[in-house]
Amino acid sequence: MHLEVPAVSLSAVLPAADPSPTPSESGTPRVPTLQDAHESATNAAGWVEQNWSTWLATGLRVLLILVIATVLRVVVRRAITKLVDRMSRSGQAVDGTGLGGLLVNVERRRQRSQAIGSVLRSVASFLILGTAALMILGTFQINLAPLLASAGVAGVAIGFGARNLVTDFLSGVFMILEDQYGVGDTVDAGVASGEVIEVGLRVTKLRGDGGEIWYVRNGEVKRIGNLSQGWATANVDVTVRADEDLDRVKATLTEVAERTGKEEPWNELLWSPVEVLGLDSVLLDSMVVRVSAKTMPGKSLTVERELRWRIKRAFDANGIRIVGGATATEDVEAVDPTAGMAAPSVYSSSLSPQSVAASPLPPPSTTK
Repeated sequence: MHLEVPAVSLSAVLPAADPSPTPSESGTPRVPTLQDAHESATNAAGWVEQNWSTWLATGLRVLLILVIATVLRVVVRRAITKLVDRMSRSGQAVDGTGLGGLLVNVERRRQRSQAIGSVLRSVASFLILGTAALMILGTFQINLAPLLASAGVAGVAIGFGARNLVTDFLSGVFMILEDQYGVGDTVDAGVASGEVIEVGLRVTKLRGDGGEIWYVRNGEVKRIGNLSQGWATANVDVTVRADEDLDRVKATLTEVAERTGKEEPWNELLWSPVEVLGLDSVLLDSMVVRVSAKTMPGKSLTVERELRWRIKRAFDANGIRIVGGATATEDVEAVDPTAGMAAPSVYSSSLSPQSVAASPLPPPSTTK
């Protein structure tokens, strides 16, 4: 019996056999070849070639937004500066008289213009740059809806929580725009009064008469009385006896008024001649004569003190008496308070003979 074995070629046997593991597959790191580096560079170059047009378009769009925002910001800030300067120059012609020129102080208007311009420029810069930032985020295809919604919710929360701060800020802006007061003015803000030493958008600082500093929130000021704008009035009431000669009193006051208006520095503090207005009130034994004058703002008390000083000296020189109250007190000679009293009776003393004689006899005593 003969067994035949089919012939098998070597090429058919070798692929079927398991190849022996190479050193790289057994755990040793494979060293990249030049061909691998070439393939990586080719892939990167292809990816850049596919996306460079998008990058270029995005970069140009961002650059264009920045350029437009910068140019617009510069133009708006310059326009605001010119507008504020024009308002400052035109405000100097409020009144054609000399009084109008004094009402509008150059330095005061300059400070006010700087404050207004600073606020407007800051608001304009915030709006322009904020809009540009949102446009740039949109260029990068970032969804702005969640961001805007979050900003809206945060704005509402801040508005409710800081409503007093917003009120103070808005009140400060309108106080500056309307020129209600400035540094150096003497004001009465209701809650405090004194000289303004600093005006801010949120707080105004006042220095009181005693040197104390008051911090007044602008939102709490319901009314403001400015004692340094326009002009002030100096009123002096002189109370004299009812039997004084009115012509002589008026002539003396007129002489004092004319002399005061010609002397320095009162001729600068007085913005109108001192006038004798006449009798302000007439009582049974006194009368009040009023003297009035317009003065420089904040100098009314100084002028009043000087007028009182001069009037008193002039009245003493002319023999005119000034009484201290609305009703004069007549001079009465001193009288002994015991002059109208009767002499004490002799019966007031129980030990006097008259009192003993007038006393009833005691009852007789009985002895047992």
